Amino acid sequence: MEGGGEGASVAAPLNQWRHDAWKLFQFYLDKTTPHAVYRWVGTAVLAFLYALRTYYLQGFYIVSYGLGIYVLNLLIGFLSPLVDPEVEPSDGPLLPTKGSDEFKPFIRRLPEFKFWYAITKAFCVAFLMTSSSMFDVPVFWPILLIYWIVLFVLTMKRQIMHMIKYKYVPFNIGKQKYGGKKSAASSSSSSRGD
Repeated sequence: MEGGGEGASVAAPLNQWRHDAWKLFQFYLDKTTPHAVYRWVGTAVLAFLYALRTYYLQGFYIVSYGLGIYVLNLLIGFLSPLVDPEVEPSDGPLLPTKGSDEFKPFIRRLPEFKFWYAITKAFCVAFLMTSSSMFDVPVFWPILLIYWIVLFVLTMKRQIMHMIKYKYVPFNIGKQKYGGKKSAASSSSSSRGD
C-alpha cells in the first residue's frame, strides 16, 4: 500500500484551487489599497444593504447588536495609539506630551486598511447570518439599542479623555502642504529687489 492513495490525489487539486483562489483574492485586495474612498463607499453600501435587509425582515437584532459591539471594538483600536503611554512605557516612539517634545507620528494600533477589511468582513458575515432563522433570536430591540448607545457614549468619552490627556489626534486631515520652492523663490527675488 502506498501512503497517498486516492484521497491525496483528490486533495491535491482542491488545495491547488484554494491556493490559486486565495492568491487571486489577495491580488485584488492589494489593488484596492490606494483607493480608500472607494473602499469605504463600498462598505457603506454593504452596511446600507444590511440595514435594509434587517429592516424588511424585522429581526436579527442580536446579530446587529453583536455587529455593533464588534465595530465599536474596531473603532477603539483604530483611534488608539500603538504604544499606549498609560499602559506600557516603551523605548520606541511615544506620543509627545509637551509642546517642546519632538514630533512623533501617530501610529495606530489598528491601521486603516485592516480596520476597513475587518468591518467589511463583519458586515458580510452578519449579512450571511441573516439568511438562517437560527440567528433570529426574539428580543426586545429598544433595550439593546439603548444599551449600545450608552456603551458607545461611555467608550468614546473615555477615548476622547485619553486623547486630551496625551495630546494626540488620530486623524490627519489631508496631506500637509508646504510652500516649497515657489514661495522660497518669490521671497528671495523680493529680497534681491530691495
